Amino acid sequence: MSTTNPLRHKVAIAGAASTGFTAANTPMSQTALAARACVEVIRQCGLTADDIDGICGSTPSSAELQAALGIPRATWVASPFIPFGNHVAAAVSAVYSGLAEVVLVYHAAYRLAWNTASSLKDPFRRIATPGLTEPHPGPETMAASVGYTAWASRYIHEYGAGKEDFGLVAINDRSNAAMNPLAAIHKPITMDDYFAARMIREPLCLLDMDLPVDGADAFIVTSAERARDLPLPPVLVDAVVLGQVGRNEEDQIAGLGEHGQQVVVDALKAKSEFWIDDVDVYLPYDGFTILTLSWIENAGWCGRGEAGDFLRQHWDPKTNRVLIDGRVPMNPHGGSLSEGATQGSGHVREAVHQLQGLAGERQVADAQRALVTPGGFFFNAQGITLTRG
Repeated sequence: MSTTNPLRHKVAIAGAASTGFTAANTPMSQTALAARACVEVIRQCGLTADDIDGICGSTPSSAELQAALGIPRATWVASPFIPFGNHVAAAVSAVYSGLAEVVLVYHAAYRLAWNTASSLKDPFRRIATPGLTEPHPGPETMAASVGYTAWASRYIHEYGAGKEDFGLVAINDRSNAAMNPLAAIHKPITMDDYFAARMIREPLCLLDMDLPVDGADAFIVTSAERARDLPLPPVLVDAVVLGQVGRNEEDQIAGLGEHGQQVVVDALKAKSEFWIDDVDVYLPYDGFTILTLSWIENAGWCGRGEAGDFLRQHWDPKTNRVLIDGRVPMNPHGGSLSEGATQGSGHVREAVHQLQGLAGERQVADAQRALVTPGGFFFNAQGITLTRG
């Protein structure tokens, strides 16, 4: 494993913008949502379409978005697969290598027929859902979300964990979302609400799974030197890594102690200037509550199987949320479970806003460093450390 990190503090995220998120089918297309967020971040950073020479996003395509925004020329484009850590890694690499100087990075979350029944009933959204006529993966495979329900069962069996451990993740997110005007859902929940939620696939209920939404995030990634000349405080990329093991399919990983998260943590710790003892905000992925418990343990906050106890030890009864050591929030924006399923772009945006001092009511005092761990177990574990410039 390489421990070198020549791009440390050479690349920055200069700004982040969002449309906000709606847990209902809106009249806007993915392209319109992405374009709205992109226009906002370009304006915030004092740039114009002529300044953009790199474009990075998965939906809509970079070609479609470039045409919509009127960006005249691009020397580098990419369409990475989600989660959003892939986009960050690609854009940072492009800037550091000189393939582009100013990269527009975006992601539009969109309710489609594979993630919400109301979209399945909408003929236009059915058409917009790739592969719907020949569903893949099939309903009885271990692929995609079904794999996480199986590993959640394994977690309960292996560590003797209770469903309450999963519930704490959901409650923390909802309490935090109440302070986030961008979030799709703000109403607080209790443990009784969690246990009363509809079971989707044992042991995970509706509140264990991320919330399908319409909305978009956008970012400007450029050199640290260029970012310092722009209006907003730069957020420097300390390190970014991706993680995958040899057996990385849902039904093939060796166990809870051997998957992509461990690869990410080992590499990110080796490449970063700081780790959990020095972070001011922690943003673990929460597409499923089991992922958050696993990230907490693998990051080193506690031992395996101890994430539930860790959350209880750091629970703030006044605000009904987690404050690690009384000060470090976990997913202060509400995460995928309550802000909405942004596939990680919301986690990165929240980290940027916290480090720029733009997080409003949920702002962490004098936030200097953030740890973001997007993605899951299998082929999509990722990690990013960010610091105020």
